[in-house]
Amino acid sequence: MAVIDCKNVSIRYKVGDLTSVGLKDYIIQKIKGNYKVTEFWADKNVSFTLEKGDMLGIIGENGAGKSTLLKAVTGIMIPTEGSVSTKGNIAALLELASGFDPELTVRENTYLRGALLGYTREFMDRKYDEIIKFAELEDFQEYMFKQLSSGMKSRLAFSIACLVNPDIIILDEVLSVGDEGFKEKSARKIKGILASGVTGILVSHSVQQVRDLCNKCLWLDHGKQIAFGPTYEICNAYSAFLFTPKEKRKLPGSMEEINEISERFMVAWRIGIKEKISPEEFDYEIPQNETETQRIQRLMGIVDKMSLEERQAYIQEEKLTIGEE
Repeated sequence: MAVIDCKNVSIRYKVGDLTSVGLKDYIIQKIKGNYKVTEFWADKNVSFTLEKGDMLGIIGENGAGKSTLLKAVTGIMIPTEGSVSTKGNIAALLELASGFDPELTVRENTYLRGALLGYTREFMDRKYDEIIKFAELEDFQEYMFKQLSSGMKSRLAFSIACLVNPDIIILDEVLSVGDEGFKEKSARKIKGILASGVTGILVSHSVQQVRDLCNKCLWLDHGKQIAFGPTYEICNAYSAFLFTPKEKRKLPGSMEEINEISERFMVAWRIGIKEKISPEEFDYEIPQNETETQRIQRLMGIVDKMSLEERQAYIQEEKLTIGEE
C-alpha cells in the first residue's frame, strides 16, 4: 500500500493579484488601467508513488519546483490541481532555523522548539544533553541564540528535529548544514532513521547524496516532471545534463533516452577512472589542469566515438563493480 501517492499535482502562483500587491497598488493599477495578473506554475502534472521504506531523491536546478512540491506533500500548501495522499505521521525538516527566538538562550530555545514539536518537558529533560552534544554546542548553552553563527543554529535545529520517530520524513537540503564533519554525522543519523523502515523524501543539490540515500529519484525542471524511477540511471542522466554546456542542453523525453544517456555517462566515468589509475594504457595524451566540466565533456566525446563492443566492455566492468558493492 502506498505511503505517499502524488497524482498529477500542479501548483500555481499568481503574481500581481490583490493579495501580492496590496489594496493601494491594486486600486491605482485599476484606475490607470494597467492591472494585470500573471500566472506561474511552480509544478505541473507531477506524479509518483512511494511504498513503506522507499526513499525518494528529488533533483533539479534552482527554480525546478522541488521545495514547492515538498510543501504540498507536507500539507503546507494545497495543490491547485491533482492530489497528494499520505499515510502516517510526517516529520518535515524544511527551514531548519525558523521557529527560534533570537532573544532567548540556546538552552531556552531548545526547550521552546521541543514544545513546538509537541514534546513534553520531561522528555526534553531526558534528551537535552544528547541534543546539545550532537549539535556540538556544549560551550554555548547560555549564549543568546542571535549570537550563534548560521551553522550553529542549523546544527541545533537538526539535532532537535532528529528526535522524532515519524512514518514519513521530509528533508530539504538539511544534510548540507555545518562543516564536513557534521555533514557526515548528519548523514549517518538520517541513515539510521531510514533503516527503521521510514518512508522519506530528500531534496538535495548533491547528486552523490541522492545516490547514497535514495532508491527512487524524481527529476524536475521548471516544474515539469522529467523522470521518476531508478536512482542510478536518472542521476547519471542528470549529471550528464549538468556537465553539458547550457546552449547544447536537451532534456530527455523518455526513460529509454535516460537509460541511453546514463550508459554513456557511466562509460565516460569509467574511462576517467582508468585515466587516473593507468594513464599508460591510453594512446593519447591526457590533458592536465582540466576543470571537472571540461573533463566530463571530453570523456563523453570519447564515448560517442567508441564502438558498441568497446562500450559494452566498460558496461560489464561497471556491473561487476556494483555487484561487489
